[in-house]
Amino acid sequence: MANNREVLLSIKDLEIAFGEGKKRFVAVQDVNFDIYKGETFSLVGESGSGKTTIGRAVNGLNPTSKGDILFEGKKINGKLNKKEQADVIRKIQMIFQDPSASLNERATVEYIVSEGLYNFHLFKNEEDRLKQVEEMITEVGLLPEHMYRYPHEFSGGQRQRIGIARALIMQPELIVADEPISALDVSIRAQVLNLLKKFQRENGLTYLFVAHDLSVVRFISDRIAVIRSGRILELAETEELFRHPLHPYTKALLSAVPIPDPLLAKRKKLTVYDPAMHHYETDKPEFKEVIPGHFVYGNAAEFEQYRQEVEATL
Repeated sequence: MANNREVLLSIKDLEIAFGEGKKRFVAVQDVNFDIYKGETFSLVGESGSGKTTIGRAVNGLNPTSKGDILFEGKKINGKLNKKEQADVIRKIQMIFQDPSASLNERATVEYIVSEGLYNFHLFKNEEDRLKQVEEMITEVGLLPEHMYRYPHEFSGGQRQRIGIARALIMQPELIVADEPISALDVSIRAQVLNLLKKFQRENGLTYLFVAHDLSVVRFISDRIAVIRSGRILELAETEELFRHPLHPYTKALLSAVPIPDPLLAKRKKLTVYDPAMHHYETDKPEFKEVIPGHFVYGNAAEFEQYRQEVEATL
C-alpha cells in the first residue's frame, strides 16, 4: 500500500542528545521512519520515551546530534538560510499539548490566529486578513464573535480549537500534533479528533501524531510506531499492529488499554514488560522488517520467534 506513495517526511538514523561530557544524555537513538503524504503517522509511548522530543526536532525546536530529517526531500535539521527556515516554519506547524500554556493570554483570538499571517505576509489587506481569520474560526467550530475575546474566556476544548486554527491558517503540509487531546475532557476528545480528520480529508493534510494512549491512535492513525527509551521497537499499519503485536513491549501497552465492559475487564490479564528478558550481549539487535510494512527491533533469535508468530496467524 505505502510503497508507491509519496514520502513527505523521512527520518534517518536520528539521534537527539542533551548536555555534554559525563552529563550527556541520549534521549533518542537510531530512529528511522517515513511519513507518507496525506497519512496520519502516530508515535506512541509512555512519558519520557522521546516521542515529543522527535516531534519538536521535526519542527526545529530541538537540535539533533546525528542523522537526517528530510522534508520534501530536503534536509531540514542543521543550518538553514532564512528563506529555507521560513519555508519549513510555514509548511510544518505544531499543535501543542497544553492549550492553556501555548496561547498568549494577553492577545485576542483574532491576533493569535493572525500571527502567522503577519509574519509571512499571507494576506492582501486588512479586510482579507480578517476574512481569513473569521473563516478559520468558523471552520474549527467557534463563532465570529469569539475573535475579540481572550484565551481565559474559553474552555480547554475551545482553546485547543484556537490552537488548531492558528496552525491551519498557515495552510501547512505537515502538522505535528503533540498529544493534542490529553489535556481535554473525554467528552471533548472525540470532537477534536473528528475535527483533525475533517481537515485531513478536505485539505490533504499529513499528521505526525504524538500520543501515549493506543486506543486514541487506533481511531486516527494509518500507521503506528511504538517507542520506548528513545528507540522505536515496532512499526506497522494500525490494524496489523493491533491484531498481531510482536514486540513484548507493544503487547504490554495493548494489554493496558481499558475495556469498557466490566465483566471482560475483570478477566483481562495485564502483561508486564521486563527489558531484562532480552539477551543482546552477543546477538546484537536491529530494526528489521518481519513482513512487508511490519518492522520490529530484535536480534536473530527473536526474529525467528516473531516470524513463527506471524506465520501462525496467516
